[in-house]
Amino acid sequence: MLEDIFSAIPLGIFLAFMVGPAFFVLLETAAMRGFKAAFSFDMGVILADIVFILIAYFSTNQLLRSIKDDPALFIFGGSVLTIYGVISYLKIKKATYTRADFEVQKLKRKDYLGIVAKGFLLNFINIGVLGFWLGLLIIFGPSMEMQGSRLTVFFTTIILTYLLVDILKILLAKKLNKKLTPKRIALSKKGISLLLIIFGIILILRGVIPDKIEKFETDIENDITKIQLK
Repeated sequence: MLEDIFSAIPLGIFLAFMVGPAFFVLLETAAMRGFKAAFSFDMGVILADIVFILIAYFSTNQLLRSIKDDPALFIFGGSVLTIYGVISYLKIKKATYTRADFEVQKLKRKDYLGIVAKGFLLNFINIGVLGFWLGLLIIFGPSMEMQGSRLTVFFTTIILTYLLVDILKILLAKKLNKKLTPKRIALSKKGISLLLIIFGIILILRGVIPDKIEKFETDIENDITKIQLK
């Protein structure tokens, strides 16, 4: 059992620093809306991860592989993410910000539920996350003899480690609030929107030209490995 926990901790840390849409929106939420809002967003992201883990565990490998590699799902998820990013960017261009916009305000319960839903949907439409959890199950599952109790400990440890690291990220990002100005707010929001559009386009390309994208990522990984070896 301890072996499973020690194997899971590095994966949780790695997951917390995976660069994706949720990563940047979490930091922005922490800086703009405070700890509770960012934590709520993170709960939504984690809820989507749990759903993916359950899908990976209770579905057959053949079904999962066909879902994971289905171009239509990548195109759909990427399109939703891109449209969301474009709409957000256009709204920001029309908006004007004052000091009140970056002072942490008290939110109502329905506001927090909306933030949780935002975190869930932003993570759930990224089909690549399902591939990540499926990969972990395929790699580590056989060594644990696919025992439900051991896998529960393994994945729970990953999620808890991920959450703890994210809490530290939220606390650090929250300190940026004092340095925010209306101009910096607009720039940060535009930057986040553009990143969402970029990630959405990458997902679409994964569905349209998967071989070329995979080769491109492999080349980058090889270049990074060569640099590290030097």
